[in-house]
Amino acid sequence: MRGLRGKRVLITGGAGGIGAATAKRFLEEGARVVVLDCNDEGLRRIKDALPSLSGTINADVSDADAVARAFVELEELLGGLDVLINNAGISAKRPFVDITPEQWRRMIDVNLNGMFFVAQQAARRMLADDGGVIVNMGSTNGIMGYPLTADYNASKAGVIELTRSMALELAPKVRVNVICPGFILTPMQEAEYTPEMMRDFESKVPLKRLGRPEEVAALFAFLASDDSAFITGAFFVIDGGEIAGGLASR
Repeated sequence: MRGLRGKRVLITGGAGGIGAATAKRFLEEGARVVVLDCNDEGLRRIKDALPSLSGTINADVSDADAVARAFVELEELLGGLDVLINNAGISAKRPFVDITPEQWRRMIDVNLNGMFFVAQQAARRMLADDGGVIVNMGSTNGIMGYPLTADYNASKAGVIELTRSMALELAPKVRVNVICPGFILTPMQEAEYTPEMMRDFESKVPLKRLGRPEEVAALFAFLASDDSAFITGAFFVIDGGEIAGGLASR
């Protein structure tokens, strides 16, 4: 991708899954990368796996004060920020009528409030500097209705609208887009679905397979690069055709 070499990149939720694959991809593009996560063991693993990282930061994105402190640490590591991959999030499956107030708040706190806290800190710095790019992590769940994930769906729908509003307010110095993956095979997904469920899902996806974290990482790289310089305020579905035929309702 054009324009990524030497860029200062922060990836939240970067200790595993899509975040880890994205960190690897940006390093391959010649970027300087810092990973933020709240998983100590995951951060140790990613440092071992990617020794060329510029650093790691332990912070909970749902805590606004912790995020502010993390950005002070980020400035010490990178001296600024050009690209934010706003990826951190959680997921769960449970019936709508059984979702407790605590579960609802935690989902919104991490997936929507956390997205806001991190993006706001990044945007303030980018506007005061030479601009930048923010790419948020959405989901096809934010576009279509899915059963058993009402709290998750609501959080991701919020991320999509947050992205559009940010794109309008932060232009022309900062571009903001959102990626909406379908079923990507990550540790989080493996924890929620049995092998039989995953095989059944594969059979319904037009491309007849599940997505790979590396494929989402490639889309993150494109949207952060100069190759997408005229793209902002958009959402990008990467789902093997899953929602093209309404598979979410099956």
